[in-house]
Amino acid sequence: MSKRDFYEVLGCRKDASIEEIKGAYRKLAKELHPDRNPGDAGCEQRFKEINQAYDVLKDGDKRAAYDRFGHAAFENGGGGRPNGFGFDFASSFTDVFDDLFGELMGGKRGRRQNRGGDLRYNMEITLEEAFAGKAAEIRVNTAVACETCNGTGAEPGSRPEQCPTCSGAGKIRAQQGFFTVERTCPNCHGSGRVVRNPCKPCRGSGHVQKERTLAVSIPPGVEEGTRIRLTGEGQAGFNGGPPGDLYIFLSIAPHPIFQRDGHDLHCRAPVSFVTAALGGSIEIPTLDGGRSRVQIPEGTQSGRQIRVRGKGMRVLRGGGMAGDLYVEIAVETPVHLTRKQKDLLRAFEKEGEEGMHPESEGFFAKVKEFLGGTPDA
Repeated sequence: MSKRDFYEVLGCRKDASIEEIKGAYRKLAKELHPDRNPGDAGCEQRFKEINQAYDVLKDGDKRAAYDRFGHAAFENGGGGRPNGFGFDFASSFTDVFDDLFGELMGGKRGRRQNRGGDLRYNMEITLEEAFAGKAAEIRVNTAVACETCNGTGAEPGSRPEQCPTCSGAGKIRAQQGFFTVERTCPNCHGSGRVVRNPCKPCRGSGHVQKERTLAVSIPPGVEEGTRIRLTGEGQAGFNGGPPGDLYIFLSIAPHPIFQRDGHDLHCRAPVSFVTAALGGSIEIPTLDGGRSRVQIPEGTQSGRQIRVRGKGMRVLRGGGMAGDLYVEIAVETPVHLTRKQKDLLRAFEKEGEEGMHPESEGFFAKVKEFLGGTPDA
């Protein structure tokens, strides 16, 4: 089968500029890419064909040879490989991808501007600070661009040079049978550059460690494990790449009075058995720095929960909304009674009537039923 003219394949004139050739190829590559045409053998063949054409026409020397000798310039004996078009599809397509889309990825492979690493900072705050929010300062030790060499790694007055091993690509290729294996350049370690005269303060790395003080704003209502991101405050980037981010992970210290459950708070309040029996009120503190008076109904039993609306945790980004506070009542048994107090209690017990102790009466009724109605259970 005769081979089509490369200019015809790309739909270009023979005097087309390299930008016109590149634009024609870009349009066809998007249209015929195998990922957009799965299972279409015709498109796959055309995709290979346009890549073969572009591989030749994008290169000034190859294009001159093709214009003079046609396809014969790349046949056996014509300086090409003995595989039809004299074309290594795997390596050539990688070159083509770099030429067209490399600038969108930060330059050629290996010379890509690498983003700096992210950092983690653990911060413990109190429950009050989680409720009200907090403006804080933290000190972190991070890698920053060296001020002496402006991050280049080269001594002032000099600059990094293109790596001679990989010609600045950052990677080298080796042919293994039908495959082309690509690996990081061992000379420049993937940067595509070498520093002949390294900067003394940073020893050629372009980075130095520096302790910095950063301001952190903690919003009201944060929870355990909340993550706050400080954009661009992580490690410095490489080859002019952007810095990473700093992530602050919050933990909340245990509180002596309150326990948190989402947006609600819980606390346990002791109440005298007289107040529990007759009713009354107690005063409890709240996280906003105030106090709330809680009414104790007559006959309150231990374990009863009384809700105080709106005195819980603030809701993160809730526009001032807050949860509730639940007060669990603990009826106290008096200790260290005087003889007179004991006599009064015994007298009180003798005056007891049915219905005064509903929980006890209910419990022992169930015990009697469980034991089969034994009279002296």
